[in-house]
Amino acid sequence: MKFRWERGFKETEIGVIPKDWGVETLRWAVKNLESGNRPKGGVLEYDSTGVLSIGGENITWQGDLVLENCLRFSDEFYKSLRRGKIEKEDILLVKDGATIGKLAFISEIPEGKAMVNEHVFLIKTDKEKYHPRYLFYYLFSEIGQFFIESSISGSAQGGINKSILDTVSIPKLNLPEQTRIATVLSYFDDLIENKKRQNEILEKTAMAIFKNWFIDFEPFKDGEFVDSEIGRIPKGWEVNFISKLIVFDPFENLDKNVIYPYVEMKHVSTTSMVCEFDHKYYTGSGSKFRFGDTLFARITPCLENGKIAFVWFLNNDEKGFGSTEFIVMRGKYEYLKEFTYLFAKTDEFREFAINSMSGTSGRQRVDKEALEMYKFVIPPPPILQKFYSLVEPLFQKIIFNQKQIMLLRKIRDKLLPLLVFGNLRVEEV
Repeated sequence: MKFRWERGFKETEIGVIPKDWGVETLRWAVKNLESGNRPKGGVLEYDSTGVLSIGGENITWQGDLVLENCLRFSDEFYKSLRRGKIEKEDILLVKDGATIGKLAFISEIPEGKAMVNEHVFLIKTDKEKYHPRYLFYYLFSEIGQFFIESSISGSAQGGINKSILDTVSIPKLNLPEQTRIATVLSYFDDLIENKKRQNEILEKTAMAIFKNWFIDFEPFKDGEFVDSEIGRIPKGWEVNFISKLIVFDPFENLDKNVIYPYVEMKHVSTTSMVCEFDHKYYTGSGSKFRFGDTLFARITPCLENGKIAFVWFLNNDEKGFGSTEFIVMRGKYEYLKEFTYLFAKTDEFREFAINSMSGTSGRQRVDKEALEMYKFVIPPPPILQKFYSLVEPLFQKIIFNQKQIMLLRKIRDKLLPLLVFGNLRVEEV
């Protein structure tokens, strides 16, 4: 790669850019701007095996897609659509609702076939003029986000309409240079995606081992089994309340008006143990946790959606806090950290928690006392320690990968405005 620092600039409505660049509106770079739809009628034609329909809630602030809880509609409905079908290199823009303005780039079509609903725009770039990934990086930048936010119209939450094509200004530069810039920045995003895929495989491996050991008892099939209240279990194991192994909402003391790491519900994924976090002054309320604790969403619909996180970002002597809508789960022994998270992720425990919820419609919660009463087949400590020796390295690798992801994002975010606005010119890749 070959770079050089630009020395000749001019002031424009998008800020300082090289003298040989221009400014255009988004319309110049876009071949088509279209939104999706969903089946008409009082009852949605939901099909659990159908085509993914992506909405604003499926796009994160980091530009990632969370597809586990996407609605799906029939293939016949997908085929009937004239607009809203996702194609490779489309840009997704949330046009209304609580997550308005969020963006995602489609490097690969999820499951080979997907669509957006009526709350998401598909930006289809004119590839003869503009590189789709460069356009995404510009819109993702601070200036790009400013223009998008300025395009929001209407009362209450407001919305983005097709006038965005004329209200968002973009840099005008030659296509080869756009391609070089997009190539450099995409190196970082590709590395990040590889790390994420590694983490997904590592977590699935850990969960498979958990189920193999503690649900199916596969490694113990050749041993002696005895009758219990829930069926045949390995001899020496017992059926007991999970509170024998796990403490729910353990006491922690935090100092008021001190800044601690903070986790909101939006920071927690439905598909991964690693969560995002912020920093915030502690004012006296919130769930309190340490490294290795599990954060379990207690409120609808977050519980049903599977928002569960492993506290990975603290040192052993640090504390943090989060939303009051988390129940903190902590293994009673050091070797139970990973066990506790994997246990919380099981379908059986989550189903029990969901059935234990109470409260008014739309604001139902589960209490820790209900979770403490869940019965589980508890093995002797040596088996739990052996399990720990298998899964702890997997968790450590996930944490190491996540720290690398954060570093890659930090480097990319530092480079992005320098490259996108021409302060640092890419001459060769």
